[in-house]
Amino acid sequence: MTEPQQNKDETSKALIKKCTYCQEMKPLTDFQRRTGRRAGPYSRRGPCRSCRGLAPQERAATSAPYGEEANLSAAPVTQHSLGANTAVHSLEASLPMEAQRPRRKPVTDKARERHRQRVRHLLSRLKPADTRALRLNRNGMIRLRGKTDQGRRWHQEIELDLAMTLVRERMAVIVNPYTVRRLYSNKEFRQYVLKRDRYTCFFCGGYGDTIDHLLPRAKGGHTTPVNCVCACNECNQVKAARDVEEFIESGVPQPSPDDFEPSDIPDASEDTLRR
Repeated sequence: MTEPQQNKDETSKALIKKCTYCQEMKPLTDFQRRTGRRAGPYSRRGPCRSCRGLAPQERAATSAPYGEEANLSAAPVTQHSLGANTAVHSLEASLPMEAQRPRRKPVTDKARERHRQRVRHLLSRLKPADTRALRLNRNGMIRLRGKTDQGRRWHQEIELDLAMTLVRERMAVIVNPYTVRRLYSNKEFRQYVLKRDRYTCFFCGGYGDTIDHLLPRAKGGHTTPVNCVCACNECNQVKAARDVEEFIESGVPQPSPDDFEPSDIPDASEDTLRR
């Protein structure tokens, strides 16, 4: 099949996506495109266009009950399971598994604060490393090296202040006075933070599968184990570039009653904290 014929067949099929707020299956035209170098032709944002302008209370009111949501998600899977492209097929295949997961119990303020204290305790155990051994090279920089998600090695030169921050906050280790090595690839770091926080949002206590910075990068924060926590998609977007205390005082969005329990995975934080 030639490329024009393939594109014609793909556009003729009804591409659908599940909204993260109203939990309804809608065509891709109802979602905003994702931007960036890694965004594919069918990459769309989580909430639909009608839910992006609603307040959290209005989103909860428009969401369908859990039983009806399972029925709605099952119907499009049987209709579009054959002949769809790989991205849509994987999305639809995961819907029945999500519908069978048990729902999370209502999160109380006490449980939410207990989870925050647990995460803060884990972060406090990451003692700042000694950076006095670092020395500038002939270019006045520090060499940073690491690996990509595919295992390919890379290196670049960074400033001394950034190198000291990465070492202090346990994102890198000193190899020699002129070189530091990053401990995690992007994928490994994401899995480490999610498992450490048990897939629980630091702010609302619901199910979380994204990474958020306690000190926003717009205000000088860096992507390190000390500065990153697990967050749900809604809290991550609503918090934006605000500080943690400011965001919590302004009112954290309540987790949806249809949140799923995180999978039973071992707590990998103990082994990783020893690095």
